[in-house]
Amino acid sequence: MSFTAVIYEKEGSLALVALNRPKMLNAYNVQMRDDLYQALRAVRDDPEIRVMILRGEGPAFSTGGDVSEFGSAPSPIGAREVRWRRDVWGTLLSLPQPTIAAVHGYTVGGGMEMALLCDICIAAEDTIFFLPETGLGMIPGVGGTQTAPRAIGLGRALDMVLTGKRVDAREALQIGLANRVVPRETLLTAAKALAYTLAQHDPRVVALAKRAIRQGRDLSLAEGLQLERRLFAIL
Repeated sequence: MSFTAVIYEKEGSLALVALNRPKMLNAYNVQMRDDLYQALRAVRDDPEIRVMILRGEGPAFSTGGDVSEFGSAPSPIGAREVRWRRDVWGTLLSLPQPTIAAVHGYTVGGGMEMALLCDICIAAEDTIFFLPETGLGMIPGVGGTQTAPRAIGLGRALDMVLTGKRVDAREALQIGLANRVVPRETLLTAAKALAYTLAQHDPRVVALAKRAIRQGRDLSLAEGLQLERRLFAIL
């Protein structure tokens, strides 16, 4: 598939989606939003795809939203309607396939939030995470206020959101922001190795396991166990 701001590649049962505005440190603009939405839908609807890797071209994974576009839409209301109609982040979060974020360099704002929306995060040793939105007069708008506390705990999430604290790869691994840390030169190799391991599992089983964990975390233990039993019975 051919896009302007995203590269979509398919290797057998693996989909590789790369943010492709390297000169802009993969700042997320309208074009990237539209391209990413289409790429994620292609992953979702392809029965051959069993795992997806989300990565970034160039020196950074992503520096978040492209601030040069903020406020430039002719109609703010129209722009907001388009944004909600094309639910990129809901689509990413709800993919039935396992999703791996392979991040490096600046993984900032919306970039960090994209990684949090994936199931597993593999970070290169040079990765720097932070959420600068509050200092810019905003709050995280790619799900960060919800995904960060679930991943790293309430206190750490408040620290990052309110102060813009920077977290390197080693600390990210310690607090649960990253699942694995690897040398920069082996990042894609490590992500692919994990992806092909996951691809060996029955995709129906994997999808139900994801559903049990993601839906269950917002339920009481008793309700979560009921959900698990229902999904187990399906298999």
